[in-house]
Amino acid sequence: MEFALGIVLFAVGILVAVALHEAGHMWSARAFGMKVTRFFIGFGPTIFAFSRKGVEYGLKALPFGAFVKITGMTQQEEDLDPETGKPAAEHPRAMWRYPVWKRTIVMSAGSITHFALALVTLWVLFSFVGVPDTSKINDLPVRVGAVSECISPKYEFDPKTGTQKACDPATDPKSPAAQLGLQPGDIIVAVDGQAIGGNQQLRDVLKGAVDKTVEVRYKRGDQVLSGRATIPAAERPKPGKPANEIGPADLERGGLLGINVDLRYSDLPTHTYGPVDGVGQTFIVTGNLVERTFASFKDIPEKIPNLLKAILGEQRDPETPVSVVGASRIGGELFELGDWASLLSLFATLNLFFGIFNLFPLLPMDGGHIAIAWYERVRSWIAAKRGRPDPGRVDYYKLAPITLAVIGVLGVFVLLTVTADFVNPITLK
Repeated sequence: MEFALGIVLFAVGILVAVALHEAGHMWSARAFGMKVTRFFIGFGPTIFAFSRKGVEYGLKALPFGAFVKITGMTQQEEDLDPETGKPAAEHPRAMWRYPVWKRTIVMSAGSITHFALALVTLWVLFSFVGVPDTSKINDLPVRVGAVSECISPKYEFDPKTGTQKACDPATDPKSPAAQLGLQPGDIIVAVDGQAIGGNQQLRDVLKGAVDKTVEVRYKRGDQVLSGRATIPAAERPKPGKPANEIGPADLERGGLLGINVDLRYSDLPTHTYGPVDGVGQTFIVTGNLVERTFASFKDIPEKIPNLLKAILGEQRDPETPVSVVGASRIGGELFELGDWASLLSLFATLNLFFGIFNLFPLLPMDGGHIAIAWYERVRSWIAAKRGRPDPGRVDYYKLAPITLAVIGVLGVFVLLTVTADFVNPITLK
């Protein structure tokens, strides 16, 4: 129930963010005196609508976004002005008639709204909600996340999964976890008579238990159970490096239980910075997120093959892109876990992504309209300097093939991510 509620709430949060994006266009356009005629949340059949000060507001049946209608975004608009019956683009308050700097602000206002939402969300997180104190991560109980049937004696990186190559049950030794019958959610209490208070302590104990049969005590619900298992020797990567960067010097001989540890950051004590110091932390983290966002844009093409493989049934690479569907599903899991820090961070990251993406200088994104407006301005300035007549506005009809091509690429990408998020979703579990 909490999972489903979390999905709905996160999806509503995204819808609100998109609606505020369009509202940013509307508010800035009206502030400059441009004519705004419609503002709707959703698409499709109208559920209700009302008019106020010449603007029709309403809600539509399909909650997949929002839109605002500003008269005269281009001179090529064919809409008729209901007041005069003439082409809307000829209206004296048509957007294209205004100075380019005003049009730039109006077209940027949607992204600015996303940036503001991200900043406010992060400030609230750092100032009041708090972030997990990761210095205490080794004090978390060792909770079993997943159980492996066997243990690989040799470490080998698998580029297909981005992790260690899976063991072979036919040739590799049976894992202690499988010998004991451990289940996800079990908590390791003691090994070989030594109490386990965290993951690092478990590593240290297992290092000295190689090739020994030891008693393992674990907690399952309210019961404390125990069993004996033989700890096979294995090459273990030392903590601190990504799997694809691990070399011989980063490996050590030790024992493994054959589990993935379920590290729940929601179990860590939180640290808050306060309203003043929270501002500085907000901008530091925002800078890091912006850098990571641009890096993610660059990496998208090479992630497409893995996305196709996930749709066809292979293991989903957690680094592959997600759609709003996938993001909402992850948001639902975070809500269910009570991990508010990660939930708010995800919401802020999505807003930064939306804001930056919309400023790309390609139609139909807002950045495409901004680029054309400045191109027109520079072209007119050059013509004036050379004593030639103003070449006028760009003909948007001639740009239609490029616009359709961009829409087509984006449509295919959205279709792939949504399909993958339905048939093979990324999950925190």
